[in-house]
Amino acid sequence: MPIFDPQRLDNKLLYKLMTGTIVPRPVAWVTSFASGHGIVNAAPFSYFNMVSSDPPLLAVSVARRADGEMKDTARNVTDTGELVVQICDETLVEAMNRTAAALPPGESELALTNLSLTGSEAVSVPGIKEAKVRFECRLESHLPIKADDGRVTHDLLLARVLRIVLDESVYDEERQYIDTEALRPVGRLAGSEYAGLGRVFRVERPVQPGGGT
Repeated sequence: MPIFDPQRLDNKLLYKLMTGTIVPRPVAWVTSFASGHGIVNAAPFSYFNMVSSDPPLLAVSVARRADGEMKDTARNVTDTGELVVQICDETLVEAMNRTAAALPPGESELALTNLSLTGSEAVSVPGIKEAKVRFECRLESHLPIKADDGRVTHDLLLARVLRIVLDESVYDEERQYIDTEALRPVGRLAGSEYAGLGRVFRVERPVQPGGGT
């Protein structure tokens, strides 16, 4: 059974091993406001998940550019303190992929798509109208992630959820239930691969004192 010591691996192989095994990863499709350019940026990130529900926190990790500079999303969010996180579904995956393009700071990735923006209630950053799930968020904290040599390689953004906006097609109001099969979320795999919902099955968890997550 192969065993790897991360300290002995080059960054490319370590990245491939981690992104190929920690799957599927939910995708945070983030809109942010570039105040210096007066535009809305949009970009997907798969280093993403929820941290807690009390308080409601999301975590998004944004890799730095090769020269160590912040990417637009991380810079925008740390400048303005606001962001909107969309959940991408199968109908939007092609548009989401287009917004992964590396553009100059003064250009919006949304111009590469047919998507439209919609105003938010709790933050000044607009969301993507076509997304069935939107989390309007305020930056809770920013943690620069450093490599062993001291270089900052990622910007970890902890975001407090201020509003959850749901499309009626994915929310059963009577049961207070998210219809995952109606949402059809996509998850990131390795390389250029994504996964759809697939088979849904249930496994009841054992009851334990104090509960769990």
